[in-house]
Amino acid sequence: METSELIKKVRKIEIKTRGLSHNIFAGQYHSAFKGRGMSFSEVRDYQYGDDVRDIDWNVTARFNKPFVKVFEEERELTVMLLVDLSESLDFGTSTRTKREMLAEIAATIAFAAIQNNDKIGVIFFTDRIEKFIPPQKGRKHILYIIRELLNIEPESKRTDIKVPLEFLTNALKKKCTAFLLSDFICTGDYSNALTIANRKHDLVAIQVYDRRLAELPDIGLVKVRDAESDQEVYIDTSSKKVRDAQHLWWQKQSASLKDILQRSRVDSVSVRTDQDYVKALMALFAQRA
Repeated sequence: METSELIKKVRKIEIKTRGLSHNIFAGQYHSAFKGRGMSFSEVRDYQYGDDVRDIDWNVTARFNKPFVKVFEEERELTVMLLVDLSESLDFGTSTRTKREMLAEIAATIAFAAIQNNDKIGVIFFTDRIEKFIPPQKGRKHILYIIRELLNIEPESKRTDIKVPLEFLTNALKKKCTAFLLSDFICTGDYSNALTIANRKHDLVAIQVYDRRLAELPDIGLVKVRDAESDQEVYIDTSSKKVRDAQHLWWQKQSASLKDILQRSRVDSVSVRTDQDYVKALMALFAQRA
């Protein structure tokens, strides 16, 4: 992508997603994702009814009267985006591809995170780790992430969701909130890695998909290519049997994903490329609040 074109796209996404984060998600995000617990804030004079376990004995001894520790909720989070870069995300039959929608969702979450003073990092993956951006704060860091979302060229075309989950579990020692963004078209078994990752971190799954995966149009003989294997075949979309088979495959795929996420106790939302992802994210945040 040309530098000038990239800058325009980065700016366009920044304007749209920063506005969404500020005007719509500010309250929902803040209440949906909790901090790590309580952190020490200050000391004050002991008052009748205070828990004796909160007494700061060092300060009490120094001033010869009782002081207690005051704690406040530790709101600051580390947020990780696990972003699928596999070739299947380049598919799209409406106004945008799955990859374009995924980039917008990722940017929206990123801006919501920095407005909450959280750190944000990214794990780009296919069937390998393509790039790891360590968590940092600030607008400059967010714009770097958006540039990578738009411009990164993966070495592989395939998907293995187990890879980023294992990397997340091993690489990040402290608990974080992690968003797994993918179309979840993956033949490998990642259920165990998902469960382990969600025990250590707070994991949220966001699926993007195109309606033509669930429902083939009746447009006659069509040549289709598997984006990840490059295999090409002709299919007769005028055949109801073919269209029903595709629909059945999608139903099984969706049911399997739902079962895996529920068994691993991972909150999730699915968004179609021709739908409004804002409503989906708001519903997800409200569900967690």
